[in-house]
Order: sequence, then C-alpha cells, then structure tokens
Amino acid sequence: MDPLIGAGIYLILWWVAFFIVLPVGVRNHDEAGVETAPGVERAAPAKPMIWIKAIWAAGLAFVLWLGVFFAAQYDLINLRGT
Repeated sequence: MDPLIGAGIYLILWWVAFFIVLPVGVRNHDEAGVETAPGVERAAPAKPMIWIKAIWAAGLAFVLWLGVFFAAQYDLINLRGT
C-alpha cells in the first residue's frame, strides 16, 4: 500500500471512528446535576471529553486501518488501481 493512500485511509477512518465515539458517555447539564450559567443551553454536554474521545478514535481507527492494510497485503482488496 502506498504511504499516501494509507494515510488517507487512516484519516477517513479516524473521522468515522471519531463520530462513532463522540456520543459515548455524554451527559447534559440536567443529567449531571450541574447548574448552568445564564445563556448556556441545558442540553449542552457538561463534560464533552473531546481529547479522550479523540484518543479513543485514534485507537479504533488504527485497528480498522490494520484490517485494511492486511486485506490489501493479502490481495483481498485491490488498492493498486489496476
């Protein structure tokens, strides 16, 4: 697999994985029992934990990328374009 193709596939898989893990563990201000300041939506996440979710997405994307890599190495899928 060409490195540029591999990086592009990883980037796409990272975004897909990020959107998968984004809603996991989200609690709004009402569910968390946190007071909201004036002008803050009560349905907004109390602690979105974006960096933790980005790390989880990176791990999930890497596992998925390994599957694509080995599928390309053993010619289960063709990424060469011929």
